[in-house]
Amino acid sequence: MKLSVNSETSVLKSVIVHTPGREVSLVNPEHKDQLLFDDIIFEEDARKEHLDMLKIFKTAMPEDGAIYEITDLFLECFKQEEARAFFIKELINQLPECNLHTIEEDLLKLEAADLLQFVIEGSTPAIHGFTLQPIPNLLFTRDLAAVVGESILLSRPAKKARLREAILMQALVKFHPLFEELSKKTIRISGKESIEGGDVLVASEELVLIGMSERTSFSGLMKATEGLLENGVENVLAVDIPKQRSSMHLDTIFTFSDTNECIAFPPAITERRDNIIALSSNNGSINARSIPSLQEALQQFMERDLTFISCGGPDRTNQFREQWTDGANVFALAPGIIVGYERNTNTFRELEKYGYQLMNQYKFIEEFKDQPSDLKNKKIAISFLGNELCRGRGGARCMTMPIARAK
Repeated sequence: MKLSVNSETSVLKSVIVHTPGREVSLVNPEHKDQLLFDDIIFEEDARKEHLDMLKIFKTAMPEDGAIYEITDLFLECFKQEEARAFFIKELINQLPECNLHTIEEDLLKLEAADLLQFVIEGSTPAIHGFTLQPIPNLLFTRDLAAVVGESILLSRPAKKARLREAILMQALVKFHPLFEELSKKTIRISGKESIEGGDVLVASEELVLIGMSERTSFSGLMKATEGLLENGVENVLAVDIPKQRSSMHLDTIFTFSDTNECIAFPPAITERRDNIIALSSNNGSINARSIPSLQEALQQFMERDLTFISCGGPDRTNQFREQWTDGANVFALAPGIIVGYERNTNTFRELEKYGYQLMNQYKFIEEFKDQPSDLKNKKIAISFLGNELCRGRGGARCMTMPIARAK
């Protein structure tokens, strides 16, 4: 399958996910803030909720669609001695404060599964007396990279707690055959800057949005923009958003739901002015100009009207409550076919006003399990249970890394 993403809403053909494992059970409440979690997660229920979400994906995806578990890809990658050696070297160099050089020989002797356990959970019986913190944020595969057209932008996290994930992804793209073609067009960010996949939205083949957020620095955004413009993107919209935990990425306050429709958190999107900079290439340099609002910018560059649907509906308190629980963070399986947490009831009611049929996960699977082709030209907002998953502060889009969508 050719890996390529030219839209946020085209039919999903291939996606990378991570069903939460023991690493979330290893989060000590005393360290949760350091590990970027607001709460602790009950692993068993979180796994069930995540697997149920994937059943929705499988129902909607074409017959040749593929859902990859990222740990399976890591294991396949680590079967190569060269990949393990590269990864260990990067781990030691990029995390000097962890003193991993003291166990370098032990790390090099590890089997692939033991090395992966050490990296994700922070310890392995194969190495005694040396521990790290777990990496529970692996659940949010979206932030590790973004496939844009036929190139891949490797993220560089703003927080040390996620650096191991970035190094894992770096090794995966370099050595796994799945990424053989994409790796030839890899966009990298230097170690001093930051950008995360939740801030990157592919509006069209020609247009990409990048949020300048708590997690994406200005210089990281500009470096990513240079790479994207060199790889065929015509315009990048830099979206300046509040630098705070509740809106850590652009996709926590804005996502696409259909070809001409978006879900937006009004206080940070529709009510903001003069926070958009359009960036384009001009003979090797980058031109920049200000545009008053995101809606005006999108309509200008996409050459069509776009409807902005309010996360939480018209009530102010509901807008803030449901943005907090990822009401604006939906994931499109096809144009107009979106997935989000059931608890964001006011957002779903607002979607219904715009012609979306509301279905829970069970009804959707039952109705379309044998006929995904019937989804064409429909608008359906699918709700799924995520009472444990949402404790990690990420929704359906956060938990997915699309690597192939239909053109």
